[in-house]
Amino acid sequence: MLIALKTLLHTLLLPPAGPLLLATAGAWLIARAASVRLRRTGWALLATALASLWLLATPLVADALGRAAQRCPALDLTRPIEAQAVIILGGAGERLDAPEYGGEPAAALQLLERISYGALLARRTGLPVAVTGDRGETRAMRSSLARNFGVATRWVEDRSRDTFENAQFCAALLRPLGITRIVLVTSADHEWRAAHEFRGAGFTVLPAPVGAHGRLEVRPRSFAPNAFALAASTAALYELIGDLAQQTFETLHIRRHTL
Repeated sequence: MLIALKTLLHTLLLPPAGPLLLATAGAWLIARAASVRLRRTGWALLATALASLWLLATPLVADALGRAAQRCPALDLTRPIEAQAVIILGGAGERLDAPEYGGEPAAALQLLERISYGALLARRTGLPVAVTGDRGETRAMRSSLARNFGVATRWVEDRSRDTFENAQFCAALLRPLGITRIVLVTSADHEWRAAHEFRGAGFTVLPAPVGAHGRLEVRPRSFAPNAFALAASTAALYELIGDLAQQTFETLHIRRHTL
């Protein structure tokens, strides 16, 4: 139930649905409200919604939000990596019937980026690989790792539906084997929150984020909206709000137990 509620709120509140719903409410007030004050409120809502949607779809704003969410630095591959396993997180999309691969499962673009980097780390370090996600994601991850990169998957955790469950179920799978030091591969936006969850599950985490923002050169097109920037803003906002919610919950939990 909680997972379904989180998914519903994610869909309705974050862009593009959130601003569009706000714009719809504003348009309804403009068309139906009896008082001038309410119609003015409608115009304000409509203007705010459209302006926020435009701004969130610009590369400049998307870059700023991404940098705020991406708080883990890139892994330094020139230094020894003291870990026992590489864990690659799912949650970034899969294709269960990819015709170019003969109908076999394949990772979608963002998940493929995680897999590609996880495969590189596995080959560089010789560490075994674990994948975690739901059943469809882990099928695609295993297939892509073996087919595209020649990397075998040692452990599969295929029951989790969110990052908290990723961490808890991986702990149940790996900690009885004595594996507590891990390299955690996920998207740069997601790495900070994911590392926090895995540390809470008892792991020592070496963050390995992928897709971090490089230096943005400001040009006129940096102010022009596009779908890719909107998707990046949405992903960053999801992580920032998720981190805030997590901190709020932990604060309330601590206060409850100290009263």
